[in-house]
Amino acid sequence: MTGASNKTNPDSRNIGFPGCKNAGMPAIELERELLETDAIVLCQEMIRIPSVNFGDGKGDEKAIADYVVSKLREVGIDATIYESAPGRCNVVARIAGEDSGKPGLVVHGHLDVVPADARDWSMDPFGGEIKDGMIWGRGALDMKNMDAMILAVVRKWARSGYKPPRDVVLVFFADEEAGSLFGSRWMVREHPEVFAGCNEAISEVGGFSVTVGEGTRLYFVEAAQKGIHWMKLTAKGRAGHGSMVNNENAITALSHAVAKIGSHEWPQRYTKTVRILFQKIAQATGKEYDETDLRPLLAEFGTTARMIGATLQNTANPTLLDAGYKANVIPQTASAIVDGRFLPGYEDEMNATIRDLIGPDIEIETITRDIALEVDFQGDLVDAMCAAILSEDPEGIPVPYMMSGGTDNKALSDLGIVGFGFSPLKLPPELDFASLFHGVDERVPVDGIKFGVHVLESFLKNS
Repeated sequence: MTGASNKTNPDSRNIGFPGCKNAGMPAIELERELLETDAIVLCQEMIRIPSVNFGDGKGDEKAIADYVVSKLREVGIDATIYESAPGRCNVVARIAGEDSGKPGLVVHGHLDVVPADARDWSMDPFGGEIKDGMIWGRGALDMKNMDAMILAVVRKWARSGYKPPRDVVLVFFADEEAGSLFGSRWMVREHPEVFAGCNEAISEVGGFSVTVGEGTRLYFVEAAQKGIHWMKLTAKGRAGHGSMVNNENAITALSHAVAKIGSHEWPQRYTKTVRILFQKIAQATGKEYDETDLRPLLAEFGTTARMIGATLQNTANPTLLDAGYKANVIPQTASAIVDGRFLPGYEDEMNATIRDLIGPDIEIETITRDIALEVDFQGDLVDAMCAAILSEDPEGIPVPYMMSGGTDNKALSDLGIVGFGFSPLKLPPELDFASLFHGVDERVPVDGIKFGVHVLESFLKNS
């Protein structure tokens, strides 16, 4: 496979195959272990294909798309690559259900990953090695673990001849890490026929466990996500010599504007999803629930508190600055990039606040804008997700949450497809899950994948 490594991890040899440690194992246990093993090996192999997305159109999913197609065709599943630009590849396969007259389910992941500098990592970011019970590498969480679980489940079905209750459309998108212009946005615009007959979808960052109180495990299912407004601020002034007084310095004007945005305290705005989540946290921990101020409960979220805290309000963070070209020259213009994220229903409030903070003289240009999403945490699909979690962890408590970022479900919503984040993982209480996304030493627990692939199969069989 182009771009794939031939490295073999000694920790992953002989896991779950006949003739090895599981010889003589009861059939149902052997079947479970074979499914787990396939998911683990697939995840490792996908990490070893460095499908890095550098942004600005600089990405290449060709090698990993070819890998996905080959793994599906190994078991007789036909898959098609949709290439939106040279090297920008999306993979689609349709699994026929028992009743193709029912609305279909889109199960989607993305193939691209953000860059990783090996000098910062304690393990090879594209090694896919197993150490300390974890698979290490870029994409281990975001989101080659879920891609691998999806593949493992449908490969098992193909081998046994199993058909799900309804059609399942598998889509592995390109470019999710840079706005989805070559991925889900392009597919929805240019190939809506791929999704014909589908009304629901699942994808990344949901169904993971968060341990609270005295060991209570909540499973966060993503039912909402903030919208995106990335904007470029530009200040214009009078160019001049750095040694002279200049009261029209563009850098000074921009700095004041950026500082106001960066230090602004945004008002608390609680959506229905957030209120349900905090009510569940209060119940699980025995803490007081005050619907007028949820912030005291944030401490109960442990390592996910920062992520959840960002869903209590709009946010706007300056992320890039660009000004000047010489030490003794005052430039005529200066610019900054601000990453704005708004809650469902509060986009206008965020934009108006930004304008009030920076004043009328700073120009605002929209770079990227995408919608916020929020769906009700109820119905047959939600029931199936909850039941699947409980089938593997009877003490678990499924709850809805809002994601501070976004997923390809935004694009699918343009076709009327209702999407949830459901890539199940049972996580150790001490693991700082949220910090590993796009972070150094990204990794996923092997046991988490073992848990997740069974939950995913149970869900797909009953949804």
